[in-house]
Amino acid sequence: MILVSSCLAGLEVRYNGTHSLDDRILELMREKKAISVCPELLGGFSTPREPAEIIGGEGEDVLDGKAKIIEKSGRDVTELYIKGANLTLLKAKEVGATLVVLKENSPSCGSATIYNGDFKGKKKVGNGVTSALLKRHGFTVTSEERLFDHLVEK
Repeated sequence: MILVSSCLAGLEVRYNGTHSLDDRILELMREKKAISVCPELLGGFSTPREPAEIIGGEGEDVLDGKAKIIEKSGRDVTELYIKGANLTLLKAKEVGATLVVLKENSPSCGSATIYNGDFKGKKKVGNGVTSALLKRHGFTVTSEERLFDHLVEK
């Protein structure tokens, strides 16, 4: 089973109430090969919600207590992101996920790049908190941008 970000499956759960539909993921969902999850909704957020970025590091640092996730207005939402990451980890274990495809750049889901924390649209290399936690537990995590590489390998 493949675990995928809900926004990539076409659900309007992104911070601004939109989706990031990926037709390949929609097809996997239709074929019952994938199940969707939104770590941010699991953590207790609603849609829409204020944008948030990791300040002082990346997802690994958040898990280690060395960085925080802050909304644009300044509210610390680290604990909600960690809660969502932990619930996503439980879901991945529950469904026996062999691959996890998460939305790139997100403070939860980025698996190669995330926004740099200045809320100006600049990105840096790093994992979101959910990606970091899943990787720590041995899951293969990729983004929609690298999905084809993993599907070809199978």
